Amino acid sequence: MSTPLDGLLDLLDLERIEQDIFRGLSRSAVVPRVFGGQVAAQALVAAGRTVPEDRTAHSLHAYFLRMGDPGAPIVYTVDRIRDGRSFTTRRVVAVQHGQPIFHLSASFQTYEEGLEHQAEMPSAPDPETLPTAAEILPQDLDPEVAQRLLEARAAVDLRYAEAPPWSTAGQPREPRSQVWFRTNGKLDGAIDEPLLHVCLATYVSDMTLLDSVLLAHGRGGWAVGDVVGASLDHAMWFHRPFRADEWLLYDQESPSASGGRGLGQARIYTQDGRLAITVIQEGVVRVPRL
Repeated sequence: MSTPLDGLLDLLDLERIEQDIFRGLSRSAVVPRVFGGQVAAQALVAAGRTVPEDRTAHSLHAYFLRMGDPGAPIVYTVDRIRDGRSFTTRRVVAVQHGQPIFHLSASFQTYEEGLEHQAEMPSAPDPETLPTAAEILPQDLDPEVAQRLLEARAAVDLRYAEAPPWSTAGQPREPRSQVWFRTNGKLDGAIDEPLLHVCLATYVSDMTLLDSVLLAHGRGGWAVGDVVGASLDHAMWFHRPFRADEWLLYDQESPSASGGRGLGQARIYTQDGRLAITVIQEGVVRVPRL
């Protein structure tokens, strides 16, 4: 029987229609447009499939240009910018209805030894002691919105260390949040490859990063309709190996919001304390006009 994780893996399994051209399916998320994390993850899949197997993604930089149509496939065109002795660079443009909706640059590197240090992992509650996202949905949340939230996140087990913004609207607090996440099921067999784990983390990274912006102002967000928002740009650096089907701590904060935009930055740690990923994102964060 198919599971939500199977559906997500199918979403990331792009169809190759030419040597460097791929096609991906799409689906709606909490809002009636393509989820930004989906486009970013699919674009990274496309880039990765043109790179030698001994090179892993170490960074990506992306811009969201237009809203995606969840009812139409997305075509990803890969430009082979550079193939060096240690690094490979790819540029990907995602197109729908003849227009670019997303642009990504990604860099890949062969493994090598080097200097080692990292920021210490912050304290956080054990993920197994925290309620699931489904268990903390507010009772008064619109049933359609609640169903969309559950469906969009069914493939991922998200555990909030504290109450999410949509359950504490009207109560400003420190612009910081922590979320544990892992895929809702184990990854093994032919699909278990480093690129897939990186792409799954990319998918999840767009789910909660701007929560800290909302928390600072006591806003519940797009789920309760007191904020209009969308991702503008997204950057990730992959520092150390990790598995997306094992617990990862997403430690997020917002240093600034102004001009109708909010900035989120975060570090993602493995459960044993290794810094795996750094993430920065800016998004549109607007208060609807009455």
